[in-house]
Amino acid sequence: MSRDVHNGPTDEFTQARGTEYSGDPDGGEGEPALGKLPLDAWHRARGGRMVPFAGYEMPVQYEGIMAEHLWTREHAGLFDVSHMGQLVFSGEGVEAALEGLMPADIAAAKPSHPVYSLLLAENGGILDDLMLTKRDDGSIYMVVNGATKWDDIAHFREHLADDITLNHLDDQALLALQGPEAVTALARVIPGVGALVFMQGAAFAWQGHDLWISRSGYTGEDGFEISVPAAAAEGLADALTAQAEVKPIGLGARDSLRLEADLPLYGHDLDEETTPVSASLGFALKKRRREEGGFPGHERILLERENGPILKRVGLVIEGRQPVREGAAVVDAEGTEVGRVTSGGFAPTVQKPIAMAYVPAALAAVGTKITLAQRGKVHIAEVVQMPFVPHRYVRKGA
Repeated sequence: MSRDVHNGPTDEFTQARGTEYSGDPDGGEGEPALGKLPLDAWHRARGGRMVPFAGYEMPVQYEGIMAEHLWTREHAGLFDVSHMGQLVFSGEGVEAALEGLMPADIAAAKPSHPVYSLLLAENGGILDDLMLTKRDDGSIYMVVNGATKWDDIAHFREHLADDITLNHLDDQALLALQGPEAVTALARVIPGVGALVFMQGAAFAWQGHDLWISRSGYTGEDGFEISVPAAAAEGLADALTAQAEVKPIGLGARDSLRLEADLPLYGHDLDEETTPVSASLGFALKKRRREEGGFPGHERILLERENGPILKRVGLVIEGRQPVREGAAVVDAEGTEVGRVTSGGFAPTVQKPIAMAYVPAALAAVGTKITLAQRGKVHIAEVVQMPFVPHRYVRKGA
């Protein structure tokens, strides 16, 4: 994100939210070239400022992070998230096989209802966070993070039996339409989507193309994620942005929106050294799985659930107007580092600087004052209840 969101983004977004690549779109010596999204030319034609992210060139902004953030909160924003991995697993025993790698209760999941889960390392650390959906034909559709998808695919292929088929849908694009007016705009283009509720998906057709649409997203707003053949993505993006409610939105606003909504970003707020309990993601540890175990690191994770983690992810509101960025130290009275900020920035909706941080469990209670240090400056913050902005999902019966 930018150092000062009021003045537009700087290269700090690339540095703080960047990729394993150094940023040469053509690839430097010993470096692979950055990938291009199916909508690369579409973004550029609309003034998208392209930056390296998760191995791809992606738009960080069009009109400015602040304006795009507020537009999404008030209307509807179209995000291109085609860098993410779309995988399909099938074969005899596929549910049990995947349960051996994550704490989801796939057997009990309802078909066409996405489930949030975590790919776990043997030590209970988080290799990735992901969404999986059981389909009527018995296959499992999964969306994984772009920066980790190749490692995820390698991990699945190493740990799943040969009779489990993994199909990487690399010919599919993924669009996210988010905001309170998303359903109004999308229903004009694809009738029937309004019948979906939060965390429900279904197959649709548009101009002869098969789509998979779920009412989900990563902004805290109502919205939809649309899997569309890459060849049809530009036409669909044109149809959506032709609606008065919809504008294209870049990575900068996506980051500030998800931070306000208490949605952690893998590689920043989550990593292999962080457990689900420490990350405050205990809801992903389903009851049957907790009782039966059988997923990587379950003994450590269950001990942490019982005794509490050493560090815990919390939300912070920073005193004053100066944002505190990822990497800032949480320090004790003697100035010793005892924790770290993993995401931070100015929150356009609440008009305050906010952050996520890992702090000692003794400092994690709401109302606790926290001292932060970054670049020779000391900042005072207060632990607050997350999300910073209430979720506005459309649930069953709403």
